[in-house]
Amino acid sequence: MTVYLFLWHLVRQVAVLGLFLSVLFSLYLVPLGMYSPCIKEAGTLGPAPTLIGHRGAPMLAPENTVMSFEKAVEAGGEGLETDVTISFDGVPFLMHDSTLKRTTNIAEVFPNRTHLDASMFTWTELQQLNAGDWFLSRDPFGTVSSLSAADRSQAQNQSIPSLVQFLEVAARSGRLVLFDLRRPPLGHPYSLSYINTTLQVVQAHINSSQVLWLPSEDRDQVQAVDPHLQQTSGEKASIQELTDGHITRLNLHYSTMSQQQIRKYQSVNISTNLYVISQPWLYTLAWCAGAQSVTTNSIHILSNINKPLFLMTPEEYSLMWILTDVVSAFLITAIFIFHWWRERGLPFWSGSRQTHENGPYSKFRTDSAEIICVRWSALHSDPPPGALVSLPWSSTMTPRMSALHVVPPRTLAQRCLVHLQRHCPA
Repeated sequence: MTVYLFLWHLVRQVAVLGLFLSVLFSLYLVPLGMYSPCIKEAGTLGPAPTLIGHRGAPMLAPENTVMSFEKAVEAGGEGLETDVTISFDGVPFLMHDSTLKRTTNIAEVFPNRTHLDASMFTWTELQQLNAGDWFLSRDPFGTVSSLSAADRSQAQNQSIPSLVQFLEVAARSGRLVLFDLRRPPLGHPYSLSYINTTLQVVQAHINSSQVLWLPSEDRDQVQAVDPHLQQTSGEKASIQELTDGHITRLNLHYSTMSQQQIRKYQSVNISTNLYVISQPWLYTLAWCAGAQSVTTNSIHILSNINKPLFLMTPEEYSLMWILTDVVSAFLITAIFIFHWWRERGLPFWSGSRQTHENGPYSKFRTDSAEIICVRWSALHSDPPPGALVSLPWSSTMTPRMSALHVVPPRTLAQRCLVHLQRHCPA
């Protein structure tokens, strides 16, 4: 039985050690096989992506307002992105949501029409709404406290801008414009002519070469009317399909594109814009991947990044992880050795080996002074054979021996007598 328990304990220790080493070596090897676009050869990093303000600068001003776009221009944005819909009387205006509940005070002005589609209001009605109060009260990005008193006052008085007002800001500053165009619902007077209505406003108020035309409806017709628009697609397609459609730029979510795909499109002069990228580390990845531009909420932050946050050559990356693995392996080995020495008494500095009398298990020893001594005359008879009794600790016992022992027949009396003679006064 003792041999069996010893072997079982040994097998269990070996299994645990093997599992630990397997996991450890896996963790050592995984980083060497990881991929990052920011691990690249020296001199292959392209220019930083240009910045397009997502609904302007929504961290500094209410989204889709004149103030927001002006802040984006001031922060260094190269482009302005927005959302366009058509009012019931045919005026293109800026609104992202299908209703006006989130970004206006429609509940106060038109309480019975809060769920109505935004395009079902006339331009005169839309002009009665406040589009800035919500920004100050809800503080969507937690940035209101950082604004000056003048900025807060200006934000509070913002209204819904028309597409004309938006284009005028871009035209004055020479910025690119990019917008989603939402089709009005059925029954709307401009549900069939909204593309042409919007195109006419664009052609009248800005240079067509500044416009990244994103709507896919009637693209061929739009291209024929104004070939100077930069045709932009919101969907990936084959190079042949894109070139046949005169697409010069892709506008895609950053999670859908890889470095290889960006390079493939760039090789045929198709640029890539990734959205919405607002964190510096994500901007770094887009930069390393070769994106030409990004749409962002934090244009005032990303414009201050002059180099990627992380950039290494493959050799530097491999060396870093190899050194990390070596140091960690050394530390783990040292800890194991220290623990092994500690359990066995550290003879190299203490000069003596620990025993069960003075070792880590000595606290479990029963001191002879604590034994309750009885005279042999008090023992009238032996316990029945097979009974369990607790014996005092002996220096000859190992830590793995149980303090409970089965009493062999006709031997307990002799054992107790010997023990009493050793430890009890006469």
